[in-house]
Amino acid sequence: MLGKPDVEEGGAYASHEVAERETLLPTTSGAHDDDDDVPVKPLNRFCSNRQFGTLHILVAFLAGTLACGLGQLVICGPSCFTGRRGSVFEAAAKVIVVPAASDEFAPPYVGSTERHHFPPAFPTNARPTLFPSHVGYAGGTPTGAEPAVIATAPSYPVHTGAAQLVAPAVLGHKARKGKIFDLFKKWGNLSPWYSVGRNTFGLDSGPEVPETCKITGLHFLHRHGARYPTAWASYGGPANFSGRLNAVTEKWNASGELDFMNEWTYKLGEELLTPFGRQQLFDLGVSMRLKYGFLLKNFTETKTIPVFRTESQHRMLASALNFAIGFFGYPYEGQYQQSITIEADGFNNTLAPYKTCPNANDKSKSDRGLYYIRKWADIYLKHAHARLRPLMKGFHLTIEDVYVMQQTCAYETVALGYSRFCEVFTEEEWEGFNYALDLSFWYNSAFGSPVARVQGIGWIQELVARLTETPIAVHNSSTNSTLNDSPITFPLGQSLYVDATHEVVVLNIITALNLTNFAASGPLPYDHIPPNRSFRVAQLAPFATNLQFQILECDSLPGPQIRIVINDGVTPLTGIKGCPKQKDGMCPVDTFVAAQKEIIADTDWTYDCHGDWTVPEGPAWNTTTGSPPMN
Repeated sequence: MLGKPDVEEGGAYASHEVAERETLLPTTSGAHDDDDDVPVKPLNRFCSNRQFGTLHILVAFLAGTLACGLGQLVICGPSCFTGRRGSVFEAAAKVIVVPAASDEFAPPYVGSTERHHFPPAFPTNARPTLFPSHVGYAGGTPTGAEPAVIATAPSYPVHTGAAQLVAPAVLGHKARKGKIFDLFKKWGNLSPWYSVGRNTFGLDSGPEVPETCKITGLHFLHRHGARYPTAWASYGGPANFSGRLNAVTEKWNASGELDFMNEWTYKLGEELLTPFGRQQLFDLGVSMRLKYGFLLKNFTETKTIPVFRTESQHRMLASALNFAIGFFGYPYEGQYQQSITIEADGFNNTLAPYKTCPNANDKSKSDRGLYYIRKWADIYLKHAHARLRPLMKGFHLTIEDVYVMQQTCAYETVALGYSRFCEVFTEEEWEGFNYALDLSFWYNSAFGSPVARVQGIGWIQELVARLTETPIAVHNSSTNSTLNDSPITFPLGQSLYVDATHEVVVLNIITALNLTNFAASGPLPYDHIPPNRSFRVAQLAPFATNLQFQILECDSLPGPQIRIVINDGVTPLTGIKGCPKQKDGMCPVDTFVAAQKEIIADTDWTYDCHGDWTVPEGPAWNTTTGSPPMN
C-alpha cells in the first residue's frame, strides 16, 4: 500500500572510507572528473570549520518549507492541498501525495501508481573517468569457427518461453486434472514466445535443415520483447482500471479471492521494455548466432558488414540493440550497422506502415475487433463477473474490469515476475481470454481487417527486392525511397537480413503473404471458440515472435527454395499461387516471387489507405483476405 515513500536508510562514511576517498580522488582545486564536475576536495576538509547560528537555521527551515510548498503546487496543482484524487496515470513522473492519518483514503488507498525512477538524473557519485570501459590487458582474443546448430546438431533446440517468470501453483476453480495447462501460452499477443511443436501449422516438419539441403540465406523478422502496457487501449487497459479505483471518492474494500487488492498498487510503466523483455531479445540474438552464425562468412568474403533494421520507438530500438548484443556480443560496434527508421506521422516506414495509411487510423475501418471482443467478454466472463463482483464492496465492478484483471495478470507477470491476479481465474476463463485476443487481432490486424494486406505489402516489396537482388522499381506503398534506393542503407545480395517490428505488422505481413492456412477457420465467431482453430495470436505474434524465411539449395529439388518458419513451426505455403504441397514446406524462390509480385500489383495503396469506403460493424461484412470492399 502506498502510505509512505520508499526510503533507504543512510549513514555517514566511516573514517577509513574518508581516507580511501582521499587516496583515490584528487585533492587540488583544479582537478575535474569531467566538464560538469566541480573540483573535488577531501570530505573532511569540505565539512570542517563551518558553523551556523540559530538565526541561520531558522531562516533555512522557513525557506525550505516555502520551497517544498511551491514545488508541490507546480508539480501536481491545487489538488495536492485539497486532498482530491486525480488521474493515476496522467504522467509517468507525477507525484502522488497521500495525507497521513486521514480517513478520506482509508481503507484502502489502492490503484495508486508506484514509480521507482532509476537511474537518478544526477547521481552524486558518478565519476566516468574513474571507471573507463576499456583498460587494455585483454588477454588472448583468437576467434573460433562460426556455429551452425541448425545444420550440424542431431536435434533442434526448443525454446520454452519464460524461464524467469513465475506462474501460480494453483489457478481458480475447475482445474482440469491430468492435463498440462501452460498459462503463459494463454495470453495472446502478451504471451512470451515459445517454440511451437511439429504439426502446429499443419506440417510434420521441423525448422532444422531438410535432408539433401543446405541453408544459403536467412531473412529474419522479429517483434520487440515484453513491454509495459501501451498508453491507449480500445477495450480494457490496466492503467484505466487503476485510475477508476483511484478516483472512487467513497471507501471500498475487497475480500475473498480479491483480498490482496487492499494492499495492491499499480506498478507498471508505459510501453518500455521490461527486464524480461530485454532478456527475450538477448536470448533470441544468442539463439540466432548459434543457429546461423555460419552465414557471416558471406560478409567476410565480400568485406562488408550486415545492416539490421528497427525503428525509433524506445522499445523497438532497445529490442534491436539487445538482439545485437546477444548475436554479436559486447562490444558490437563495428560488427554491424543499425538502421533506425522513424516511426512518426508522415514518415514512410514498412516497419510502421500505419503512420502513412489514414484508413488504418480510422477506427470505423480499423478497429473492427472492438465489437467482437465486447460481445465475447460478456459471454466468457459472465460467471467470473458474478463471482468477483460481490467481493468488491463500494466499487462497481464491470465485465470490462474483470477483463482488465486478466490483462493485468499478463502485464504484471512479464514486468514484475509474478501477479496475484493470475490466481483468480479458471483455466476455462483463461482460454476465453486467449480467444478474446484472437478476435481482436483477427479483425484489427490480420485476415479479418480491411487494411491488413495493404499495410503488410511494403515489407513484401522489400522482401522481393532482396530475393531478386533488384532495387524496388515503384514506391507505391509504405516503402521509403530515400532508404530503399541506397545500396548502403538497403543492401542487396547479402546472406542475412534482420528486421524488428510490432506484432500488428507481423500479422499484416502474414496476411499479405497469403498464408491462407491461418485463415482456414475464419471469420472468427464471437459466441464460441471454434474447435481446432488455425489462427492463434499466442503462436503467431507473442512478445519476441520471430519469422525465419530460410533460403535453401537442395540436391533433390531444382533451383533455390524458400520456406517460412514461425516461432520454430514450419508453415505450408500452398496458399501462395504456384507453391506445391511439399512435406517440408518449401517452394521454389522463383514461384514464390512471382506470386508475391502479383499480390503487390493487385494491392491498391491509394484506394485501400486513402479511399472513401466503409464497412459495417460486426458480421454484416467480413473478409478473409485482409482487404477492403472492392472498388
